[in-house]
Amino acid sequence: MAERFGGKYSPGGSSQSPQPLRRRRRRAGARVNMLFIVPGILVLTAFQQEPIGMALDLAGFGALMLAAWLTREGLQAEDAFEARRVAKRPAIPRKIFGSVLTGIGLAIAGLDPVTLSPVNPVLFALLGSALHFMAFGPDPLKDKGVPEGSAFQTDRVAKAVDEAERHLSAMRDAIRGAGVPALSRRVDQFSDTARQMFRVVEDDPRDLTGARRYLGVYLLGARDATSQFADLYARNKNEEARADYEALLDDLENTFAARTDKMLLDDKSSLDVEIEVLRDRLAREGVNRN
Repeated sequence: MAERFGGKYSPGGSSQSPQPLRRRRRRAGARVNMLFIVPGILVLTAFQQEPIGMALDLAGFGALMLAAWLTREGLQAEDAFEARRVAKRPAIPRKIFGSVLTGIGLAIAGLDPVTLSPVNPVLFALLGSALHFMAFGPDPLKDKGVPEGSAFQTDRVAKAVDEAERHLSAMRDAIRGAGVPALSRRVDQFSDTARQMFRVVEDDPRDLTGARRYLGVYLLGARDATSQFADLYARNKNEEARADYEALLDDLENTFAARTDKMLLDDKSSLDVEIEVLRDRLAREGVNRN
């Protein structure tokens, strides 16, 4: 069962909004940026060599850049995987492919265009792949939070949450076009509130039926409204449109928070009923309760 939290819509709750979800620190940071920077050395040296050497350096540069891109995408996919209680493993093991491509890129770059000796390239490939794997680790290889016999239901939840996350991501991308950091933070705040609903649905997939309209229709509408507002505000800085958009975010946040509280209260009510039924059965069977 999901754990109940207090909120201004809960009986006896305060008027303060629930605390936002703690953001995970993104791991696709400085280390990944270095993967994009270091291969540039091959471009600088490529045009100082004979055609074969130049071709090898440029091919190695391409392989290393592709490895860096896959690694970054793999880390972002892993962050999304770790942030959820129910998640399917990434379909493509991007970080593992990144390790392999790093080894291939270093092997190509280390190949002597004159002797074509394989010794150095093999050593570079093994060391590069091993060090990359040690630095970034493997991709998630198993689904998370999928109990035995409930794969169908949890798959429905995972797909619904994936769709909702795409809508939130599109909102964040669109609002940046307005050029107002305060609005970007406001959208992030709404995203935190929406994700509280996601976590409740993941804890108890039975809540998906009642939440599907919020995860789909409402977020889709919010995404479209954000895109239209950002385009309008970027052109003429219409403050009335900004006020209307902020009021829309307030309404959405209150609606999502209220629905999340209701789902949690329904879970608590269901638990109370199950406990009472169990107590009655124990009493009928003569089990003494202390």
